[in-house]
Amino acid sequence: MEGDSTTINITETPKERKGKAPLLATPPASSSIKPVVQKAPKRGYKRGLAILDVVLRIAGIAAALGAAIAMASTEETLPFFTQFFQFKARYYDLPAFTFFVIANSITAAYLALSIPISIVCIVRPHLVAPRIILIFLDTVMVALTTAAAAGAASIVYLAHNGNSDANWPAICQQFNDFCQEVSGAVVASFLTVVVLMVLVVLSAFSL
Repeated sequence: MEGDSTTINITETPKERKGKAPLLATPPASSSIKPVVQKAPKRGYKRGLAILDVVLRIAGIAAALGAAIAMASTEETLPFFTQFFQFKARYYDLPAFTFFVIANSITAAYLALSIPISIVCIVRPHLVAPRIILIFLDTVMVALTTAAAAGAASIVYLAHNGNSDANWPAICQQFNDFCQEVSGAVVASFLTVVVLMVLVVLSAFSL
């Protein structure tokens, strides 16, 4: 019949489907591709803290060394004396002042020797081991310097004010220069303690 149309169905074999499957596959949408971005570690602030660490160590060296030199060079002799006595004040006459000089000298030497470790933290700010070493050693130096400064401060207080209960008179009215120099040395030592405490905090933040 003229109005009828003939439909021919062509079936594909499995082999033909395998060959055409890759060609018919649509590429994935660009929106579904998520690029993997690796975040670089934030080392900038760690390097900045390491630079500040070096600067503070240099300042600590100056404070500790200044305290030790000021105390070690302190000596005063009164202009009057008797036949058997000469009134002289020296730092090594008091064990607390001797310990003060030794402790601050050790602290200054330690701070100088620790600068290379701090420089390593600037070059490689991601390293953790140098920070832990600095935290431990800085804490030890805080204890040592605090003990020396506190012991010397107690002697300076007695030199300025005396103790009437123990019949210890104040000697700073006679040894004025001596008291001023040892007082300055004690203040410098406490500044060293503050610097060391800040260094401990910086190393802890840098971990």
